[in-house]
Amino acid sequence: MKKTLAALGAAAACALACAAAAQSYPARPVKILVGFAAGGPTDVIARIVAQDMTGSLGQSFVVENRPGANAIIATEAVARSAPDGYTLLFSSLSLLVNAILMGGKVHYDPFKDFAPVSNAAVLPMVVVTSPETRINSMQDLIMLARAKPGELSYATSGNGGSTHLAGAMLENATGTKMINVPFKGNGPALAEVMAGRVTFMFYPIVGIADQVSAKKLKVLAVGTPKPHADFPAIPTLEQSGLRGFEETAPWVGMLAPAGTPVQAVDRLAEDMRKSLARRETQERMKALGAVTVADTPAEFAAFLKKDYERWARVIKTSGVKAE
Repeated sequence: MKKTLAALGAAAACALACAAAAQSYPARPVKILVGFAAGGPTDVIARIVAQDMTGSLGQSFVVENRPGANAIIATEAVARSAPDGYTLLFSSLSLLVNAILMGGKVHYDPFKDFAPVSNAAVLPMVVVTSPETRINSMQDLIMLARAKPGELSYATSGNGGSTHLAGAMLENATGTKMINVPFKGNGPALAEVMAGRVTFMFYPIVGIADQVSAKKLKVLAVGTPKPHADFPAIPTLEQSGLRGFEETAPWVGMLAPAGTPVQAVDRLAEDMRKSLARRETQERMKALGAVTVADTPAEFAAFLKKDYERWARVIKTSGVKAE
């Protein structure tokens, strides 16, 4: 009986300590790692959320870019970090795709090594090229790719990323052969497309409208079920004869190392949802073309499992291989 009471007392003390820790979290600045270069969609949305959380939680949420290896460097760093809520990962589907493509070569398990916090948004893809090209539609692009096999190029954020998978799917769907030109993030890749040094790319819709208005880019198609409000005259990929490309729309969300106290994860998730529900943040996200999700840790975890299965099917069908 005494042992039972002692155990209950210890459990109660632990619960009180955890509750106290949750109330005091965060007690110091929080670091958010992004595995891509500054200026890309994951980085942009991470900084919006970090700015809001800095204001609401009273501690600095600092975004740190660690690009390289399609975000593996940053992902592994967070997987090895102390599970205390002070080192977080703002990730994309690369979290799952790297594990599918690389097998045991990556030093993390997307499900065992992370605690999902919240899926911030999904980013529909658009196909863009330089205004200087004579390519004005997906039909033009496909015809040119068939006429010049192995000459057209598409920029990507790295091997196995959403932009690479979409390009590989296009090759398979059209029977064409093009050149994948990988970069350390979507931002640098887009710059090369705008400069005309790479023919085209699939790009998450974030920030594209401004570049199109400035005549720096030309949109050939949008990867949404219906025409996008920012580009009402531009056909969807399905209208262009290319079905199933909606699956390439990447997500961006926050994860903590596995073992992070539930109270800290829940507080982060709650504050992310508050951030993404703010009118100002909603307007910024809409201006970027992002579709807000803002789910709970349990909902995000369920989504990740389904997304893993979906990308495994896409990779098998498209034949994408790890470098």
